[in-house]
Amino acid sequence: MSQANTKPPLIIVNTILFVGLPILAAVLVPLWGLTQGYSYALWAWAVLFLYLNGLSITGGYHRLWSHKAYEAHWGVRLFFALWGAGALQNSILVWASDHRRHHRHVDDNDLDPYSAGRGLWFSHMGWMLREYTTNAEDFSNAKDLMRDPIVMWQHKHYVAITVFMNIGLPLLLGLALGDVIGALLVVGLLRLVVNHHVTFFINSLAHYWGSRPYTDTNTARDNGFLAFLTYGEGYHNYHHIFQTDYRNGIRWYQWDPTKWMIAALEKLGLARELKRVPDFRIQRALLDMQFKRAQELAQGQSEPALTAILEREYQLFTDAINQWSQLQAERYERHREQLGDALEERRQQLLARWEQAALRDRFRELEISLRDQRKRLQQLMAQWQLQPIAS
Repeated sequence: MSQANTKPPLIIVNTILFVGLPILAAVLVPLWGLTQGYSYALWAWAVLFLYLNGLSITGGYHRLWSHKAYEAHWGVRLFFALWGAGALQNSILVWASDHRRHHRHVDDNDLDPYSAGRGLWFSHMGWMLREYTTNAEDFSNAKDLMRDPIVMWQHKHYVAITVFMNIGLPLLLGLALGDVIGALLVVGLLRLVVNHHVTFFINSLAHYWGSRPYTDTNTARDNGFLAFLTYGEGYHNYHHIFQTDYRNGIRWYQWDPTKWMIAALEKLGLARELKRVPDFRIQRALLDMQFKRAQELAQGQSEPALTAILEREYQLFTDAINQWSQLQAERYERHREQLGDALEERRQQLLARWEQAALRDRFRELEISLRDQRKRLQQLMAQWQLQPIAS
């Protein structure tokens, strides 16, 4: 066998965790259930533990530490550090560093730790089973996290914390409920395996299955079903283009309990500086993709009339983008002037507020114009797709 085809050696500990534990769960959990049974209380605790682990990964490891999408009280950060360790997906420092590399080099087989370009199995869990060069620890992209005392405390004591969270807590729960073996199997083992794979779905299935309404420059997809399984992380196409937004599901009806948790923490005074992408930028990304697909349709049908309409619409789109840029510059300039005139008279303060309100109205008008343009494009594409292709 040539050196080029030789696979890196297996990581024994990871192989036991990610291959051995699912096999044990598949055998022991039903066996104990058939012979002894499980109480409803055990299943309820398992679901609770599952959500505490999952939300600590999505709200803590991912949106708080990896992307700095908001800031949180130290008590919240400590809570996420404990329950995130219970998810047994490595320390915050390692997880966030790997994830930042994934975003920076998405789909690059040589630099993305879990590149979807290397296959569904590799991106799901294969990347963790062998000593691939892309797994080499490099915290040069996580120096901010290395200054966080909670992050470094968890990293230093990670093994002890995760053992307590995955064995100690289920054991104590089993003693309290009078079923130690059942608690270790359902709340400990089965919950852990389920938690692993719903998280892994984002690295794998969310890069293969779903739609790409915001960008097609990478393999990330939006998938509502995966969002339901992964606490809101399934809107992955949106996330890869707007990674610092504390939301993944931006519509009110999109399932994103992580977003709702973060918003609730803000209401309670436990989170602040929640980052939201301006609606105009979102509409612009959607329109960019619509224009691209409309142009492909026009070329495929060789329709000069459709091409002419698209050119006019694209000019309107370009004008809106230019106006947005000018308004941003104007808002920045006025804000700078206000900071320099902190002692101006009350009349000037009221005038500045009025001008800011007028700017907001103009921004809003531009956002509405892009929404209207999206609707026109959707109707146009639907109309031309229904017509027979010219011979």
